[in-house]
This record gives sequence, C-alpha cells and structure tokens, in this order.
Amino acid sequence: MSKPLTGHKIGFVGLGNMGRANARHLHEAGADVIVWNRSPAPAEAAVALGLRRAATLPDLAREIGPGIICINLTMTDVVEAVVFGPGGLIEGLHPDALIIDFGTTGVPETKKWAERVNWVDSPVSGGQVGAEAATLTIMAGGSDANFQRAIPIFQAVGKNITHLGPVGSGQVTKLANQLIVAQTIDAVAQALRLAELSGVDPALVRKALLGGFAESRILDLHGDRMVRRDFAPGGRATLQLKDVRLMSQLADSVGLNSPTLKNSLAQWEKFVHEKHLGDLDHSGLFRLYE
Repeated sequence: MSKPLTGHKIGFVGLGNMGRANARHLHEAGADVIVWNRSPAPAEAAVALGLRRAATLPDLAREIGPGIICINLTMTDVVEAVVFGPGGLIEGLHPDALIIDFGTTGVPETKKWAERVNWVDSPVSGGQVGAEAATLTIMAGGSDANFQRAIPIFQAVGKNITHLGPVGSGQVTKLANQLIVAQTIDAVAQALRLAELSGVDPALVRKALLGGFAESRILDLHGDRMVRRDFAPGGRATLQLKDVRLMSQLADSVGLNSPTLKNSLAQWEKFVHEKHLGDLDHSGLFRLYE
C-alpha cells in the first residue's frame, strides 16, 4: 500500500469527530503525526493508534519546526487562543511553519492571522461521514506557494480540492456552502412535515422527491433522519448556528440584504436557545415543526 506522506512530520490540533479522522488518515498515509487536544481522552486514543502526543502546544510547534500544523477546531476565538494566546503554538512556532485551518472560522480574523504566520484556510464539507471515508470537499484559501505545500495533506483527507484564491477565500466559500445547507435543512423539514400533516407518508414523499429536481444530499441523508426521528449528533445544531451567525456577519459586511438568511438565523437561534435542542444533529431542526 502506498504511503505518500512517509518522511513527513505533521502536527494536528483538535481531535473531535472530524479532527480525529483526519489525523488518522495522515498517520495511515505514512506521516509522523504529533497531536494535541484540550481533553486527554482523544489524544490517548490517538496514541493507541500509533500517533504521538505533545505535552503542550509550544512543544508541538517546536517539534514540527518549519513543517505543517493542522488545526481542526470549532470556534474562531478558540483558534485564536490556540495559535496566538498564552501557551499557544506561537510560542514555539518556526517562521517557516505553515498552519492549515480545517475549521469554519471568521473571515476577518482569518485574514488578520495570515498577516502574522503562513496560513491556509481550508474548511471542509462532507461531515463526519466524509471525514471517516477521506472524501471531504476542501475549500482552500492562501498563496499559491502555501497551497502547493498543503496539497499532500489535502489529498490524504479529501477528494474534491479547490484553491479559491487568497487567504479568506476558503472561509467565504464554506459560508456560502453553509447558507445553502442551513436553509435547505429548513426547507426539507417543512416539506416532510407538510406531507405528514396532510396524511401522506413522508418516507414515500422523500423517496419520490429523490428522483426529481428537489433531489439533494440533504433530502437524502437528513431527510432520512427526519423520517426516522434519528437526531443523534453528527453535526451539532450549535455549530450550524455558529456558521449561520458567521455568514450573517459576512453578508452585512459586504452589503448583501437577504430576508431568507435573516429568517434562517432566527430559526436556528430559536432551535438552539429557545428550544434548548442545540446538542441534537442539525437535521433535528425538523422538531420545530412538530
């Protein structure tokens, strides 16, 4: 079996549902992967698979030297703290090191960080299923040189890899993706509940629609979850709300007036904060209509 990353030493910070799968794929591709995670259990599980664990973030940065460090974190402020805060990577970071950010983070902040260190923003789509299968869609922003450095990493964890332009372009593209996802989940939830209230089997409605113009991965995967009322979290609703907030801020900053986006934000805020259902999968938005 080919191991294209043999001889590469790669840092990986953040071993949640997505991060642990990505780190494992890098290890399986032959890389010497050194991990750090805020809670110990995921890091210990990684060590059991053959990855190495750094005691601190500066230690990880010093171990990697001028190489590549991947981060897979959920919130913009957490990324800033992990990279630039006290005890962060910055305290041991080599000037030639490259940071690849696989998370969905703020556009202005991403551009600011890239003024201080080599940075590629590369948020992903495909969810936990895509992460486990190494078939993620990767939306990258960064200089041509940094993107070229990142390609071997991307090829180990994803399939559809696109360089969108300078730093920040990847995050803009991911927010465009999430605008479609957030509103389509809502539309599918309404459609299936409408069928149900009208006395038509929503499972059959979903099956019929999958052969027509309304077909989508959301109707396929999340529609199935809605029909079965299976809302165990893959992608938590709290994270969907975080992304809707980011896209709303971006829309305001560029002058896009979108009534449907405003409604989407209101629906996700209601679901997470009024209904207290943020720990459900984002397909659980269906419960707003029950």
